[in-house]
Amino acid sequence: MVIEMELMQIRYFLEVAQSEHMTRSAEKLHIAQPALSQSIHRLEKELGVPLFAAKGRNIQLTEYGRYLQRQLTPIMDKLDTLPEILQKMANENYSTIHLNVLAASNMITEAIMEYETTHSDINFKLVQNEENDTSDIEITTKMFYQLEPEDEKNQFVCPEKIFLAVPSSGKYRDRSSVSLQEVAQEGFISLMGSKQFRYICDKFCRHAGIQPHIIFESDSPAAVKNMIAANFGVGFWPEFTWGKLESDKVRLLEISDPKCSRDIVITLNDAITRNQNVTDFFYFLKAHCARQRT
Repeated sequence: MVIEMELMQIRYFLEVAQSEHMTRSAEKLHIAQPALSQSIHRLEKELGVPLFAAKGRNIQLTEYGRYLQRQLTPIMDKLDTLPEILQKMANENYSTIHLNVLAASNMITEAIMEYETTHSDINFKLVQNEENDTSDIEITTKMFYQLEPEDEKNQFVCPEKIFLAVPSSGKYRDRSSVSLQEVAQEGFISLMGSKQFRYICDKFCRHAGIQPHIIFESDSPAAVKNMIAANFGVGFWPEFTWGKLESDKVRLLEISDPKCSRDIVITLNDAITRNQNVTDFFYFLKAHCARQRT
């Protein structure tokens, strides 16, 4: 037999079980005493057991009533806290900005740190997943990119130079620029072929007619940066994504031929968010990128 107990019916029972007095419970619940009695009797009929027994002019819980009270009290306590929990979840979701950072990680991190100084109530969650399409904002890259007019509201492009990191001594000591043809015989340190940045740099090399001699490759940008900074070989260095190269052994040269740059494409996923916090950060990020280029 399936018993269907209504939420209000459970509240009525628990109040009467607490007070063991029908009239006082009715007053506290702001309903008529006969209506409360009728609700309790209907519950007893549905359960097929007596929940209360007369005790003089009052009532008391039966064995069945005490058992039901023990079972329902924690359930009702949880139900009573659900609105507060759900509201807290909603507030946290509203104050959390989800970013999918596939490029310009250094620049994005700096932007977040700057933003947090005046928006301490905002939380950021970052992922790096090319299959992710549920983030509020995506930061990705393309070698050549043409922004469609209809996308201008929710998307912008930040051009990024790509330098070549070379030893600060020897033949590159007094140079400010270099062509890829000149470094054709150098040992290259690079990201793995599955990375977007590696794909773009390989295209630059093909355009220059060279096949880079890869002496070390890793799927970790940090490992590649460290190897380049330690002067184990030359390597491509994205201006905003990796930030400044802090090493006196290595210097960054502009690549004169071919011109090496890419577009950092920042997209507001307007299809899944109507969150003003997300929109505000998106426009802050746009201004931050513009400042980086000046």
